[in-house]
Amino acid sequence: MVFSSPLFLFIFLPAALALHLILPPRFKNAWILFVSLFFYAWGGVGYILILIFITLLDYAAGLTLSKIDKPGRKKAVVAAVVIINVGALAFFKLTDLFLGAANALFRTDIPLLNLALPIGISFYTFQALSYVIDVYRGKVSPQRSVIDFFTFVTLFPQLIAGPIVRYTDIEHELSHREVRSPEFASGVIRFSVGLGKKVLLANTMGEIFKSASGGELTTVLAWCASLAYMFQIYFDFSGYSDMAIGLGRMLGFRFPENFRYPYEADSITDFWRRWHITLSSWFREYLYIPLGGNRHGLPRQIFNLFVVWACTGLWHGGAWNFLFWGLYFFVILTVEKLFLGKLLSKLPKILCRIYSLVIVFFSWVLFAWDDSAKLVSMLRALFGVGVEFTSDRSVFILLGAAVLFVICAVGSTHIPAALWRIAESKLGANARYIVGGVMAFAVIFLSTSFLVSGSYNPFLYFRF
Repeated sequence: MVFSSPLFLFIFLPAALALHLILPPRFKNAWILFVSLFFYAWGGVGYILILIFITLLDYAAGLTLSKIDKPGRKKAVVAAVVIINVGALAFFKLTDLFLGAANALFRTDIPLLNLALPIGISFYTFQALSYVIDVYRGKVSPQRSVIDFFTFVTLFPQLIAGPIVRYTDIEHELSHREVRSPEFASGVIRFSVGLGKKVLLANTMGEIFKSASGGELTTVLAWCASLAYMFQIYFDFSGYSDMAIGLGRMLGFRFPENFRYPYEADSITDFWRRWHITLSSWFREYLYIPLGGNRHGLPRQIFNLFVVWACTGLWHGGAWNFLFWGLYFFVILTVEKLFLGKLLSKLPKILCRIYSLVIVFFSWVLFAWDDSAKLVSMLRALFGVGVEFTSDRSVFILLGAAVLFVICAVGSTHIPAALWRIAESKLGANARYIVGGVMAFAVIFLSTSFLVSGSYNPFLYFRF
């Protein structure tokens, strides 16, 4: 079940919200837990056991840490939990990658396992693991209610693809929250914005990507396909995050922001402060800083960055292109840190943004293709090597996509939000909610029309 489906929009969500609003406070978390597990099980009952195991393990670890006084034993508990959590994640994501590498290196024929990746495991594993580490560090007190802890890990709005919510983000709201009309209304509007991003923009860009990248490539088609994917992955993932944040508000939770107009970044360092913010901050807080961060000299800092970005790449998937994608950013960020950053600070902002967009554009080319032959073909076509520059089909697809490219380019900036803030400032409180409600209804109606006439539309980050 996905957010952008009629089943979720018109059956699951109304039922989940209605009972949550009318139930007494002491039953709200139990209800959210029930619907969250139902939501997860809808995609396949088998892997729900892994979710329950990881959640129970980290719940028990938090309680165990609160009862141990000796630092050495506490470290042993945390180390064991980290190994089990990361080991489970690596087993599903990386086993076939390593088996394939072993076959190629040693000329063996070990059969691949072809494991199906449990939906959301990358997100809920990191979320639960951050809780255990924060309990060890003394940042939070262990949660003693198993229902409240399960609710924290399995919250259906962000269970599948984030944002990665830390326990500290919603600790208070788990036991003390009140859903008020303004927050609920803002949640509906935010959800509708995300739905529009996904259905009207991301799905449309996905169709252009398929059309342009399928068949014989030309340089024009290669650029069309790559640009479409660049917009698709942004609107798909930021749309999901908007929907998750909006749903959280409807339930009384405030989830952290996950995107801040990343295509307006003026450096790659700045880009990663704006893109998938909760993942970047997780790696910084729980890997980069524990490794030593920048505290032990430049060579050690570069090594730490290498480890973080290799892990970031592999976190996204068990294929070589994801590892190379992570190391691609490691190289760029290292170059920025060593000398390019000072140069960028002296250049006009527009040039810095162009530089950032070009780097990000080629990163998405690398990210999109886990088939090395297709990746090489796309890169050759982008630079006009061995292909025609254009064709009748290229012109047809480009002309059909041109207006949509402009809409997506504007939509990926702060301009729409700025215009809405200006409109809000000129409207009274009541008029603001009426106008917002009308716009939300219009987006939901239009998106539903597209969904009814369209096909399966999963979120890209569901496979990570």
